[in-house]
Amino acid sequence: MRMLLVSDLHYALKQYDWTAAAAPAFDLVVIAGDQLDISSSLDGGVQVLVILKYLQRLARSTRLVVSSGNHDLDRRDDDGERVATWMERVRRLGVPTDGDSLTLGDTLVTICPWWDGPKAREAIARQLARDAAAPKRLWIWVYHAPPEGSPTAWDGRRCWGDAELSAWIDLYRPDMVLAGHIHQAPFKRDGSWVDRIGDTWVFNSGQQIGPEPPHIVIDTDEPAAAWFSLAGVEMVRLDEPLVRPVDSLSRLPDWVPSIPGPDPIPA
Repeated sequence: MRMLLVSDLHYALKQYDWTAAAAPAFDLVVIAGDQLDISSSLDGGVQVLVILKYLQRLARSTRLVVSSGNHDLDRRDDDGERVATWMERVRRLGVPTDGDSLTLGDTLVTICPWWDGPKAREAIARQLARDAAAPKRLWIWVYHAPPEGSPTAWDGRRCWGDAELSAWIDLYRPDMVLAGHIHQAPFKRDGSWVDRIGDTWVFNSGQQIGPEPPHIVIDTDEPAAAWFSLAGVEMVRLDEPLVRPVDSLSRLPDWVPSIPGPDPIPA
């Protein structure tokens, strides 16, 4: 399976255009939270309407999963916790989202919501326990925040990782966690786009300016993952220990599909 990971697009419509153009080259596209931009002057409801049209377009060309992030929270529930209620509209498009699971062959993808309090946190705990018992060869979590203590959660000054996620990783040992949230992590000294916690690979593509989002291509057959950004291209083998510094590439790997936009390195 060949996957594309992006996150934290924050209503950057040119980056959605790029993602939609790239989508047909992948078996699965993952948008790991923060579709919206709460700092924008544009009303959040209007943003939702536009993003839903993009997600519908993406879903026509490949399998798509979408999780909520902290910028996507639009209401408070009866317990006062902030929730992304518009994810239900994403689900009605046929796109697996918060609380859902997707089975692709022998791979199980668990999509977790952003949690704002104990009620949502406990729902995630039940979701992970449920999926832990499901048959699978490969288990992938989509979870907006990176884990505590990981360089994928480092912003250059401090670590903003999720301690609950770290505990769940220790308990269930998923194969991969596809995250985002900390925009600067891949670009900062002591930060990274990739980490390995025991047997679990953790990825965070980060955020950058321009029409092409930083993105991670993962090929489970190769098996390898490559990060593409304005800072260059790096790659790790998923069947080997993680070694730092991560290898930079001078040529595009054969397993990376041709995608739109200027190649960051010569093919």
